[in-house]
Amino acid sequence: MNKKKLFVFALVAALMLTGCGKIATLKNGEEVVAKMDGKSITAEDLYGELKKQGGAVTLTNMIDAFVVNKEIETDDDAKSYADSQLSSYKKSYQSYGQDFDAALTNAGYAGEDEFKDELILEYKKKIVTENYVKDELTDSEIQKYYDDNIFGDIEARHILISPNTKDDMSDDEKEEAEKKAKKEAENIIKKLDDGEDFAKLAKEYSDDEGTASNGGKLTVTYGSVVDEFWDGVNELKDGEYSKEPVKSEYGYHIIYRIKQKAKPELKEVRDDVIDKLTEEKINEDSTLQTKALVALRKKYNLEISDDELKKSYDNSVNSALSTNNSQNSSN
Repeated sequence: MNKKKLFVFALVAALMLTGCGKIATLKNGEEVVAKMDGKSITAEDLYGELKKQGGAVTLTNMIDAFVVNKEIETDDDAKSYADSQLSSYKKSYQSYGQDFDAALTNAGYAGEDEFKDELILEYKKKIVTENYVKDELTDSEIQKYYDDNIFGDIEARHILISPNTKDDMSDDEKEEAEKKAKKEAENIIKKLDDGEDFAKLAKEYSDDEGTASNGGKLTVTYGSVVDEFWDGVNELKDGEYSKEPVKSEYGYHIIYRIKQKAKPELKEVRDDVIDKLTEEKINEDSTLQTKALVALRKKYNLEISDDELKKSYDNSVNSALSTNNSQNSSN
């Protein structure tokens, strides 16, 4: 259901409960909200129809807005996120020559402030989900992630030879450029075998502008470089260099490993491990936000007294979880 319909339903529901404008406070739902020759539509008629047209979705959105805002305050980070997202949306619409304000109106927003409120709520739901995942983490999961993914930093040097390819080249021309780059990297390894200085060769030949002037020197951390580079440097012993060029998306690397620092203790990096593990879990399981919000609603003792809305709510939650689980299984 689109935002406009949800907004209208929430407005009408609020009016029915509180009374506003020309609508009197409702007593029994039989009050007429519209009439014509031969037909009268009561508030109860309207409420029943609106329930069918996304009532559970609107109700859930109202509930989540309340509990999430109670749980997470609107801090500077939330506001910055909303401002950044708003700016991105505007630029996107402008790039296609579309009217952003008109798009907001068509989507049912009263203006940018209302849209920003929703972006802030989106940010808070992200925090709620992260907190939920962190609370569910076990010590054994944290220990395993630490054992498998945390390493001491490695000081190294490298020489990068990039193929001189261009978008307008044919496949044969690109393949020839790849062969030429690999051959050049192999020739540099021969120079190293003959005793030439790695740093001097890096300054002379490396296509990595960020490190060439420094003799190719860099500090490598797990996750900070492409997997091929990490695997290549991790397989070497201190004082060794690559005997074969290491291929990556950037070209061909010759890597010299200087030394590796000691692995930090878990207590020193525990917060980082938890953050990385949380991010990994959220990326792998698209049901986690649904689970987090369901748990938060239970925390605030949610009860839905309308049987039809309760059934629709339960079905929507179960459907979201089963659909997302199916998607996860197929990936």
